[in-house]
Amino acid sequence: MTPGLNLALLVGAAVLLVAVGAVRFSTRLGVPSLLVYLALGVLIGEAGLGIEFDDVELTRVLGFCALIVIIAEGGLSARWSTLRPVLGLASALSTVGVVVSILVVGVVVHLLLGLDWRLALLYGAVLSSTDAAAVFATLRRLRLPPRLVATLEAESGMNDAPAVLLVLLLSRAGVEAAHPWWYEVLLLGYELGTGAAVGVGAGLAGRYALRRAALPSSGLYPIAVVGFTVLAYAAGSMLHASGFLAVYVAGVLLGNSRLPHRQAILGFADGLAWLAQIGLFVLLGLLVSPSRLDAAVLPAVITGLALLLLARPLSVAVSALPFRVDLREQLFLSWAGLRGAVPIVLATIPLSLRVPGADRLFDAVFVLVVIFTLLQAGTLAPAARRLGVTAPAEASEILLETAPLERMRADLLQLEVPAGSRLAGVHVDELRLPVGAAVTLVLRDGVGFVPGPDTRLKVGDSLLIVAAAGARDATERRLRAVSRRGRLARWFGEYGEDRTG
Repeated sequence: MTPGLNLALLVGAAVLLVAVGAVRFSTRLGVPSLLVYLALGVLIGEAGLGIEFDDVELTRVLGFCALIVIIAEGGLSARWSTLRPVLGLASALSTVGVVVSILVVGVVVHLLLGLDWRLALLYGAVLSSTDAAAVFATLRRLRLPPRLVATLEAESGMNDAPAVLLVLLLSRAGVEAAHPWWYEVLLLGYELGTGAAVGVGAGLAGRYALRRAALPSSGLYPIAVVGFTVLAYAAGSMLHASGFLAVYVAGVLLGNSRLPHRQAILGFADGLAWLAQIGLFVLLGLLVSPSRLDAAVLPAVITGLALLLLARPLSVAVSALPFRVDLREQLFLSWAGLRGAVPIVLATIPLSLRVPGADRLFDAVFVLVVIFTLLQAGTLAPAARRLGVTAPAEASEILLETAPLERMRADLLQLEVPAGSRLAGVHVDELRLPVGAAVTLVLRDGVGFVPGPDTRLKVGDSLLIVAAAGARDATERRLRAVSRRGRLARWFGEYGEDRTG
């Protein structure tokens, strides 16, 4: 390898490991990790280690690639049972709310900062999308009603698509031949509708293929699922539709399908999304020039206040009109609309197209994201309590990929009852598992159920067993013994010991 490549790998690995460690640090402080990643990018940039990077086009391309992965993971982890009741409200926030936010921010920026209408509306369009990574880095620590959490989750996954389309439209205004306003509205409707249809097609195709595929390794299933979401983006873009909406819809369909190795798929997507976020935020921090940020503070504060105090509450109020949303919930939805990496990525679009004033727009958006993420993230918990929208009795979300079993020092065991096994015909209580182990689920003929003590095992059953770490070995020995000699294994001197040695 060349010395340059070795150095790049060294720096890249060091930044990645620091970023992974920063997740725990940021969680303790209650600060979204994106700010730590942005800071890492700035520190290794021209003002820190002296690495100069100014390739806006490369940043935009890599940023879009990262967003594909992040949005795909958001769709895969979204549960349809909680998403369905809020789909109407989330769709309104992602369309009507986005338009209202753009108009309000555009008017304020035009009047107070004296920018021309095109650039002022670009400020609004770039900032119209909420950020899933920023929102849920904070919300996951709070106990909130499922309706609020699902609404914010769905909105953050869906509003990227119209925001990207409107930023592209405004960035190209005056460069390409102008069209009547009704044409642009129809074009926007086509892109969103076709994008959703492409996402449905890719999701259904992926579900059909993966259910019937007999891949030689379980590790291939997560790769295939990610492949189908990327396929959705590419197919949508080829049809001049919204690729981001296609990705999210495909992810929701695949994530809510009974796919083989589903937990491995979700774990892989979660890790890949973390990697995409780290790379994206560090790259954006590397792109910014700290020497220019002083001049961007005042425009950022003015724009941020307009967004936080006017645009976001008004967009929520207008979007919520048909859905009878409580005023307290509307206020919390307004305050919880965090901005993150997405607006910074969107700001690279006019920058790469050389729109006049785009460099100041990028700097202002960067400063705004840092300032207002700190402000809002630290006040979400008090705001939820003050508005009375907390749900103390609500169970916190438990995901296998976040390793709660490891924190509880427990293991998850799966056992099949094959033909010829003496486990067949044994009742669950006759397994006499050691203290600290229990059969939690039985899958029989494709139907899962929680067994009782008198449940009789049958050939073909699959058992899911949770065992404390200290009881795992004894549990495995007992199951082997019963499998060989039945419920009276100990009477026959069978203790499940390894007899091959």
